Amino acid sequence: MPLNPILKNILDDMAASDAPSLTNMSPTEGRAMYRAMQEGATKEHVAEVTDSKIEDVPIRIYRPSSLATLPCLVYFHGGGWVIGDLETHDSLCRSIAIASDCIVIAVDYRLSPEYPYPAPLEDCIQVSKWVVDNALALNISQVAVGGDSAGGNLAASVCLKFRDGVLGDIYKNSIVHQLLINPVIDAAMDTTSYTDNANGYILTRDSMAWFWNHYLGNQDKKDPYVSLLQANNLEGLPSATVLTAEFDPLRDEGEAYAMRLKAAGIEVCQKRYNGLVHNFVTMGDLLEDAREAIILIGSELRKAFRE
Repeated sequence: MPLNPILKNILDDMAASDAPSLTNMSPTEGRAMYRAMQEGATKEHVAEVTDSKIEDVPIRIYRPSSLATLPCLVYFHGGGWVIGDLETHDSLCRSIAIASDCIVIAVDYRLSPEYPYPAPLEDCIQVSKWVVDNALALNISQVAVGGDSAGGNLAASVCLKFRDGVLGDIYKNSIVHQLLINPVIDAAMDTTSYTDNANGYILTRDSMAWFWNHYLGNQDKKDPYVSLLQANNLEGLPSATVLTAEFDPLRDEGEAYAMRLKAAGIEVCQKRYNGLVHNFVTMGDLLEDAREAIILIGSELRKAFRE
């Protein structure tokens, strides 16, 4: 399918500009650029938004309604473990909270390279564990985790850690669903989609190498909590929603992980959005497909919380 015409115009304008590429920026410059890109996004109204901290990890809690008890999605933002924060994903978290009628708790985990792996994952585990431990006090009925891009990687890794009993057996079945949006799944960077979509579609092969280098450095790229496709066994993981985009270097690894989950007997909703690029779901102001993806996310989360 051809590239979405709205995206084509945006990408053509980007190619014609003399703006520096992410790989030529420092992490601090990349963070400022990413935040500026998201500043104009529409922010839907939710009933309550509260900033807090779990020990030293900032979180933002979105309550879509005044209902006393609701399910909860613990959400990890994208940005290659290097860029991104509560502000860059404020609009998306609001939209998901409304579409799913669930509490969304966004996690402002520590960023690399200042805090390389496993620090970001440790923060995500800490907040997820806190939500499970305090569900009754928080009026939370069920807990799911999710994220986009690197946040999808963190969400899948949290599920694997919980399933493996790393935190104790009481957490093994405490997560009911994993939402993986254009997820980073494997550090090998050797798929067909990496070759076909290496340049020109916002996320590039070089920028992914930049992200991986900051996150991992010289650490083991085959660690299964980093490269999920390296995990020997995916049985016993929660159900999943996996969204991919045709013109995304990460397309094939996300779809391969969905297939691995299905083969392990896990219920999976997997959908590829043709004509679109990485993290199109954050472009709801421009793309009808992005708005439809939010509706699908809401539907799948509500379904998971009913089961």
